[in-house]
Amino acid sequence: MKELKQDDGGTTRIVQIGQVEIDSSKRHFDPESVAVLPTRNLILFPGVTSPITIVRPSSLKTAQMAMDRKMSIAIFCQKDAKIDSPSIDDLFPYGVMADILQIINLPDGGKAAIVHAFDKVKLLGVGYNFISDDIITARVKTVKDTLAAKNMPHFQLQLSTIKESLSTLIGLTGIEGANEFMASVENLPTPQMQLDMIATNFPVDPKLKIQMLAKNRYQERAMLLLEEVEHQLWIARQKEEIQSRARQSMEEQSRNAFLQSQMETIRQELYGDGDDADIIEEKAKNVPFPDNIRKTFEREVAKLRRLNPQSPDYSVLYSYLETLTDLPWQNLGELNNDFAKAAEILDNDHYGLTKVKERILEEFAMMLNNPGGKSPIICLVGPPGVGKTSIGRSVAAALGREYQRISLGGLHDESEIRGHRRTYIGAMPGRIIDALKRCKTSNPVLLLDEIDKIGKDFKGDPSAALLEVLDPAQNCHFHDNYIDVDYDLSNVLFIATANTLSTIAQPLLDRMEIIEIPGYLVEEKIEIAKRHLIPRLIDEAGPNSPHMTVYDDALKFIIEKYTSESGVRLFEKTLASILRKLILKKLQGKDFNSNITIDDVKELLGAEKYIREIYDGNEFAGVVPGLAWTAVGGEILFIESSLTPTKEGASKLTLTGNLGDVMKESAMIALQYVKAHAASLGIDQGLFERYSIHIHVPEGAVPKDGPSAGITMATSIVSAFTQKRVKERLAMTGEITLRGKVLPVGGIREKILAAKRAGLTDIILSNQNKKDIEEIEAQFIDGVRFHFVETVKDVIDIAITDEPAIDALTL
Repeated sequence: MKELKQDDGGTTRIVQIGQVEIDSSKRHFDPESVAVLPTRNLILFPGVTSPITIVRPSSLKTAQMAMDRKMSIAIFCQKDAKIDSPSIDDLFPYGVMADILQIINLPDGGKAAIVHAFDKVKLLGVGYNFISDDIITARVKTVKDTLAAKNMPHFQLQLSTIKESLSTLIGLTGIEGANEFMASVENLPTPQMQLDMIATNFPVDPKLKIQMLAKNRYQERAMLLLEEVEHQLWIARQKEEIQSRARQSMEEQSRNAFLQSQMETIRQELYGDGDDADIIEEKAKNVPFPDNIRKTFEREVAKLRRLNPQSPDYSVLYSYLETLTDLPWQNLGELNNDFAKAAEILDNDHYGLTKVKERILEEFAMMLNNPGGKSPIICLVGPPGVGKTSIGRSVAAALGREYQRISLGGLHDESEIRGHRRTYIGAMPGRIIDALKRCKTSNPVLLLDEIDKIGKDFKGDPSAALLEVLDPAQNCHFHDNYIDVDYDLSNVLFIATANTLSTIAQPLLDRMEIIEIPGYLVEEKIEIAKRHLIPRLIDEAGPNSPHMTVYDDALKFIIEKYTSESGVRLFEKTLASILRKLILKKLQGKDFNSNITIDDVKELLGAEKYIREIYDGNEFAGVVPGLAWTAVGGEILFIESSLTPTKEGASKLTLTGNLGDVMKESAMIALQYVKAHAASLGIDQGLFERYSIHIHVPEGAVPKDGPSAGITMATSIVSAFTQKRVKERLAMTGEITLRGKVLPVGGIREKILAAKRAGLTDIILSNQNKKDIEEIEAQFIDGVRFHFVETVKDVIDIAITDEPAIDALTL
């Protein structure tokens, strides 16, 4: 490359190729309509001079025109090399502007053009000017490649690595003329030109070259090229290694012996020296097989010796023997003997869950008392997010056992439990045996997660296969179809989890000990957040995260206004959202308060998502607060009754509020009881003939059912017919019979918390629910008075006051 000074002080670059010189100052082309020379599988980079074989008459015409008119043309590569007459849409979006230096005749009679590429261009569309039917014209835009001065050292290091790897690749492949090419690359004046020369001539897929050409930064282009050179170098080394081994084998044996030697080489790479049967027998020496299993193993090894290694049965049998040796058989892991440590681990990992912890400690005591006893099958049942799955890991840590989780959700193939027979392609053991392989002990804790979500289809019923697994009387002889021998599962502690028992087969339920995990109370959720959730979130956020502290009243506000669940999963996500917002403010340099108050919660989380019912007085007749249980905790439920005058004998009962059949029956029973005992309740019998009664339960979009609103409906009806107020801040729950007997109901713990949240101080319950109150911690019932009743008359005596209701009707 030479440089000549012009009279006006500018610089004219002259590119010299052989005897041909082109003055770049005299280049001319119209970017709105430039002639295009399409190429097959050839992509040029700026600054590169290269010969192009011309086959198509249209290409020869384009090159000749460019020579005659001393006009620059655009060179674009075709997307599909098979197209003979490409259009603009058939070309890659990036190409180069180039000068035709010379058109030469080839020895075979063909033509070739020597071209010099000087600028990268982007294809914009069809050119505006028409030249000829067989000459493509296009609109192009010049794109400049950049390399910042500060990046030059890194770019030169990249280029040096490319050239070193390319030299090694040339040495391995022995490409003719490659050394001369590398020498010519070194003679180029700039690193950028050296990179583009290598990129043009390196044999890679055109799509990858277009990606390189599209990069406007030389560093990014160099990185793509380096990755491809290293990939080709790895392939060449692998080929060289294989060919080297093949050449050695060919010198000694015939073609059949060569193929056998290749398989032997592969086997040695995988397993080392020695015969397969010898290797597997050596491995089995340290495996504690039972006597009958060892006989089976030895019989199968003898069969392996008789098989041809090229036979498909050989690899199947070898995999089977490997599975037998990988199983723990009689290998029992050491157990924790420290009872206090086990209790401490359970307490540290989970707050609350008293019944579950007590049952686990009972089992631990049984294990210490009788180490050879059978393990029970425990099923933890509760709503999502209460910690059922995480309990399994804590139990394993407390007992000192290995732990594996087996997800059963959506399982519908029986073979997933029992394994596949070895006659099938791709056969493998079932999930139980596979879990034992991973545990490497025969007495782990296996968590059967989501056992209530097992499906079934034409492939069998997995829950039926689990009957053998979860039966302590049978699982000592569990038969997996793949290993085809009995395996003792009696030492395994199985813990199943489920959200509901309704979808679990009854025979399977009979084999498990059910432990119900109720939803957490607000106070428990606050403790869980302080002890577990917030510390874990801060730890996961990284060492530079703010040390977030959330006050108790703010935690309670989050629980009641932004979550509606029995567990703490959504609660944890909400706390994580607060922490993320604090981290964002910290990185943005904004002021933030890491001690979170209720006002901070409102600011960070926005509008409240849930609005709980609150007690709003006892002024009106017929309005009585009841207590209800839901999957996300307790709620208060207002029962409203109103009277409407009607014609004599035409009175009726109207029920609204999306009530289920059982709740409708409770309303009819309550009305019938009030009618039958009208005299003792101070109600004129004629009112039932002159007035229709309408009972409504608000929030009509929410389905409601169950018998526990019986006494609430009876009280509401009596209040409506007497037009007297109900006792202030009083709620109730209980089922009634036609005789007026009050029956117990469930969910007492959650209902009491709902009453406290709503500001109620008195609760009426069935006398038979007294035992449920005794099991609740004192802190959760503090400030609440309980009234235990036997009959509806007892309820009315407590609930109905002598004060007339506001806007009382004159009946």
